[in-house]
Amino acid sequence: MLISALSQGLLYAPMALGVFITFRILKTPDLTVDGSFVFGMTACAVVTIAGHPVLALFVGAAAGALAGFFTALLQTRLEVEPILSGILVAAGLYTVNYAVLGGQSNLYLQYDTVNAAGSPVKEASPTVYKSFSALFSGVDSPFLDGNAQVLLLTLVIVVLLTAALGVFFFTRPGMAIRATGDNEEMVRASSINADLARTAGVMLANSLVALSGALLCQQQRYADLNCGSSMLVMRLASVIIGQVLFGDRGIVGGLISAVGGSLVYRVVIQAAYKVNMPSYTVKLLSTLIVVCALAVPLIKRKLASTGKGAAA
Repeated sequence: MLISALSQGLLYAPMALGVFITFRILKTPDLTVDGSFVFGMTACAVVTIAGHPVLALFVGAAAGALAGFFTALLQTRLEVEPILSGILVAAGLYTVNYAVLGGQSNLYLQYDTVNAAGSPVKEASPTVYKSFSALFSGVDSPFLDGNAQVLLLTLVIVVLLTAALGVFFFTRPGMAIRATGDNEEMVRASSINADLARTAGVMLANSLVALSGALLCQQQRYADLNCGSSMLVMRLASVIIGQVLFGDRGIVGGLISAVGGSLVYRVVIQAAYKVNMPSYTVKLLSTLIVVCALAVPLIKRKLASTGKGAAA
């Protein structure tokens, strides 16, 4: 159960990183997540079926960046409120994703071929996880089952992503994005293009969200139009849980805490399934987790003030 929960948590970790960028760095409520997650998934599915699983991950991330570009365009050029711009793009992406899937609600990663007898059959498309599993074909160990292999490969991807983001946010473009989130008026007064920095930040965030969708697509071997439902609440829970449990010590600490929060969140959800909790209560549980995580800092301040008052 633990390995399965951790592997799922790592699959959603890039999304948590993307939500961290918009909510904590840019301090902008971006609701594009539900649409860009599925956009990355659908784009990945089409390219994977075409026989290019590695390229499919990059295409999925690029699809999310495109969605983020239109969200930022509405915010910076048309001066639409951030919440409304995200809702508009996510709503429009529903039709786009439906078209990418060929007018159907889901698409399995398989293609048509002919067997040795000359009969048409469906063949499973290659994925990065399938190729990685082939490396352990001769290994017979309970510690290297399917879930463990997914965990290992996704861990490598998430570590590389987190390290790259940690370096990026100390470069000039990364510092511009951070400064735009801290004080946009000061950035404009410093002759820095705040609109460009905000656009880059939103595009980066949604590319990470879409990459998470692409990874999930190849892991579960299908894309579904309804997979993005309530994704924002789930990932926001990860960011908040990570900040409460691991702290928010600088940009690198924030990135690591977002990944840690994603892992903890999936472990809690997995444990809920183990106590026979109905599947339709997961969204309510996610909401309660967010509320509880938001209440923890207030409770800590109340206890600290009470302790100081007693000492006085």
